[in-house]
Amino acid sequence: MLDIAGDLSRWIDEGREFAVATVVGVSGSAPRAPGAALAVDSDGEAVGSVSGGCVEGAVYDLCRQAMKDGEPLVERFGYSDEDAFTVGLTCGGIIDILVTPVSADRSVPMAALSAVVRGEPAALARVARGPSGLLGSALLVRPDGSWEGGLGGPAELDRTAAGEARALLEAGRTGTVEFSEDGSRCPGGLTLLVESNVPPPRMIIFGAIDFAAALVRVGKLIGYHVTVCDARPVFATRARFPEADEIVVDWPHRYLRSTETDGRTVLCVLTHDAKFDVPLLTEALRLPVAYTGAMGSRRTHADRDRHLREAGLTDRDLSRLRSPIGLDLGARTSEETALSIAAEIIATRRGGTGASLTGSGTPIHRDGGTIS
Repeated sequence: MLDIAGDLSRWIDEGREFAVATVVGVSGSAPRAPGAALAVDSDGEAVGSVSGGCVEGAVYDLCRQAMKDGEPLVERFGYSDEDAFTVGLTCGGIIDILVTPVSADRSVPMAALSAVVRGEPAALARVARGPSGLLGSALLVRPDGSWEGGLGGPAELDRTAAGEARALLEAGRTGTVEFSEDGSRCPGGLTLLVESNVPPPRMIIFGAIDFAAALVRVGKLIGYHVTVCDARPVFATRARFPEADEIVVDWPHRYLRSTETDGRTVLCVLTHDAKFDVPLLTEALRLPVAYTGAMGSRRTHADRDRHLREAGLTDRDLSRLRSPIGLDLGARTSEETALSIAAEIIATRRGGTGASLTGSGTPIHRDGGTIS
């Protein structure tokens, strides 16, 4: 439900009561990952989506019913010959939906929504499968491991749930974990959905060139906080990159050494100039970031590879470099090239092959248990 926090926070401010349907489990090919939500208020207004359209009508009705009954419920939707075109998933997958009524007495979900709106890192953990008395009960977990709320079981259950939620929050992931009702880590008795709210991952683009302007736009579109860095102040300007979150005038390797990166950060080196590339990549390929790509022809790459080896990088270091950058889409324009780079970043993040789905036999929707 945190993916529609802005709308739900507005509803709370307006005094509306509502119910939220959240995807808590996915099997096979399904259009939305755990954490995706649809909410319906007492006047029948709806926001969000749990399936891209397949089962929205049925979930809408469940939300209305949950508001009437005042109790949470779980419903499974899957494919069958009888219901595939009524309330079934025509894509062939299975999704489990947790529907929870939200009112003024449910302080934990409200506190979680407020944290998201304020931009604070937090994890909302809710019981998605278990005894009816625990279903929908929630904890709000902070980065320091503190929490508010409770799951309604023994104290050990809350401690275990808070620990699992904190681990997912630190990784910037949304997903499910299983353990027993007494709080031990034996799977089977209880399933917890943990939704993590963390700052967006960083995309740092080095080289204030025309390709960078297009990549800024695409990077924003796919959810990154985008920084453009170039040592040349005449090129690294707000006028040229109005959509960038940050513009930095500095030598790329010096900036990379001083700025914060993590396991979700992507680095796009578009300078294709050895005096910038070699010191920058010498730093970049030793960092535990998600992706490092460098623009240039195959000849440029071969020369760069030689210089990087001379700088002391190993085969293992160099194996992490995506160069020439991007997937082979036959791109020509700046915009097409930006799409090819973004496609490679997504494939790397999600474990995709980059191959055409037509005739490939590979899953369309991969493991939906994580959201980076």
